[in-house]
Amino acid sequence: MLKTGDIIHFERTFTKRDVEMFTALSIDEGDHHTQPDELGRVVVQGLLTATMPTKIGGEYNVLARTMNFEFYRPVFTEDTIQCQVKIEKAEPDHANRIAILASFLCTNQLEKQVLSGSFSGVILTE
Repeated sequence: MLKTGDIIHFERTFTKRDVEMFTALSIDEGDHHTQPDELGRVVVQGLLTATMPTKIGGEYNVLARTMNFEFYRPVFTEDTIQCQVKIEKAEPDHANRIAILASFLCTNQLEKQVLSGSFSGVILTE
């Protein structure tokens, strides 16, 4: 179970196939997502990058209430993104749930910030 002060680290390398699948699902078809640059890369959609911290929701059954994102620079295919999530608050509430508040920071393989933000929600305990 998550508790206040926990820090969770994980990483992911985004591929061209990831972007193609997200493009088909989201219909976010900007040229920068479909036309490779001179290095053969495309830009990963911001909301695809923003799935990084949602991994916590999947692992710990967090039902999100709010999500806030700040994007700093583009993520390209074959970039490896490290994500650090800090549990700022995890406290039982009156409805047999655990109220959760977390902050996160995502950096690329060059240790440059690409995304930060926060999310809140609840974990059902019954």
